[in-house]
Amino acid sequence: MIDLTVIWACIIGFAIIAYVVMDGFDLGIGILFPFFKAGKDRDTAMNSIAPVWDGNETWLVMGVGGLLAAFPLAYAIILPALYAPMIAMLLGLVFRGVAFEFRWRDPAHQAFWDKAFTFGSIVATFAQGVALGALLQGISVTGRAYSGGWWEWLSPFSLLTGFGLLIGYALLGACWLNWKTEGGLQRQAVTYAGRLGIGLLVMITIISLGTLTLEAKYYERWLSFPSIIATAQVPLATLVVTFMFYRSLTHKKDAQPFMWALALFGLCLVGLGVSIWPDIIPARVTIWEAAAPHRSQVFMLVGAVIMIPIILAYTAWSYWVFRGKVGAEGYH
Repeated sequence: MIDLTVIWACIIGFAIIAYVVMDGFDLGIGILFPFFKAGKDRDTAMNSIAPVWDGNETWLVMGVGGLLAAFPLAYAIILPALYAPMIAMLLGLVFRGVAFEFRWRDPAHQAFWDKAFTFGSIVATFAQGVALGALLQGISVTGRAYSGGWWEWLSPFSLLTGFGLLIGYALLGACWLNWKTEGGLQRQAVTYAGRLGIGLLVMITIISLGTLTLEAKYYERWLSFPSIIATAQVPLATLVVTFMFYRSLTHKKDAQPFMWALALFGLCLVGLGVSIWPDIIPARVTIWEAAAPHRSQVFMLVGAVIMIPIILAYTAWSYWVFRGKVGAEGYH
């Protein structure tokens, strides 16, 4: 028998992965924006994401909307627990969107809009990382409702995951610019990618070790026998991917560093899955406890089966149309 609850958990997981892949690099460019020269370099960086950036939040909407529809109990618990970082994330995304448009239409104040673009990117990214850390460290649940306070999300661990995601997205942004640009900006991106790769590996190590101390279930799922035989492959794969990432940078490849950086993020998400599965609220609520009624899941699945391929198709088409290198005046 097909378990629709598992299918919907996979759909939401896919939406999160797609969001990280498609919005992580443009947020990363915003984080790195102050380090690029005003004028041609910043215009080139903006042009590299201009054709695709505003469609990337589609997957964020799908993930949050899918959580509400398929796992309403989880949505009702998570949202009150994470109101502050979620509101900060949304305001950051709106602010950077406005800044992106107005820097072209208001050249007299372009320096202000550049700063606004960076500010919005940093706030949105940091809030996402904090929300993830707060979810991992545990949400207070009594019965079927959130029972914690307004500031429960704020902790050293959640701040650490916030800074870790800033480094990770900045790495994706640097690798994207290495792929899509030429000349001095590309060389600058390669330099940043090399430094940020080390920073991300350090943060992955610290956060992973910290996670093991948060809940007994995390420790058991990673280090108990015989599960450790399988889970040990994740850090080993991380080392292999890191080696391949730096190898591709050394050999001056364009696309490969970006792909290997995405692979690092993929392994982080695998590690997250190992830690929390099958919980949707770690160590509190499983996916089956939070799931919507079977008929609701069937009804929504019909729409998802139709819409997800359409979204993937037009997204792939847009990336294909705007393939190749980009300059200050656009693609060539």
